[in-house]
Amino acid sequence: MLHIAICDDDAAAVRSHKEMTELCLKQFASVGEIKTYTDSDNLFCDIAEDQFFFDLILLDIEMPGRSGMEIAQKIKPYLPNVKIIFITSHIEYAIDAFELSIFRYVPKNEIAGRLPDAIKDAVKWIELEAGNAYVIQTNSRLEKIPYREIYYIERDGKNAAITAAGGVSKVRKSLQQVYEELGADEFIYIDRGCIVNMVHIMQVKDGMAVLDNGGAFPISRSHLQAVKERMNRYWGAHI
Repeated sequence: MLHIAICDDDAAAVRSHKEMTELCLKQFASVGEIKTYTDSDNLFCDIAEDQFFFDLILLDIEMPGRSGMEIAQKIKPYLPNVKIIFITSHIEYAIDAFELSIFRYVPKNEIAGRLPDAIKDAVKWIELEAGNAYVIQTNSRLEKIPYREIYYIERDGKNAAITAAGGVSKVRKSLQQVYEELGADEFIYIDRGCIVNMVHIMQVKDGMAVLDNGGAFPISRSHLQAVKERMNRYWGAHI
């Protein structure tokens, strides 16, 4: 079951967004629990104090009290993998949304045309993440690492070392073998000895890929242009 929150200080907008979300879920034959808010503080309290879990949040930016931007920053430590769709009338917020790894940015004057597509894409992405995991299997070991938890993969002698949220796992395979087995667009070579999950890249700056876990890795000159192009395509499809 998907857990979805909708927060907007305009009660009519909340009802409209909820109807769109319910329609999208029906089209995907997905089951979802939708909780609505007209106060951003109540949303934050439910997450921080009552430990509510959400897969997806539709969040208005311009709200009295805590803005959507402030709430997004505060809930990330509690829900690091949550997908957030920002809804706003001010296009300049799109740049800040990028820095927060926001899934999608929807202008208020294009709600009818763009919000349903954003919700559908988010649902597809969440369901895809839930089902995708890299499996390491030997005679004595079986380990499943969800794609979304993988930060990067490095060559380590004859092994590939996979660094994920749960730690480092090694498999006796080449980087190329692991890359082919992953078979997912979000993984990209930044150097012949390192593959990074683009989901976790916060910025590419001064020839470095900076990740949301605090890591920073040099991008080889031969890969830099391809990495920038892939990142532009990736973020262009998600903001």
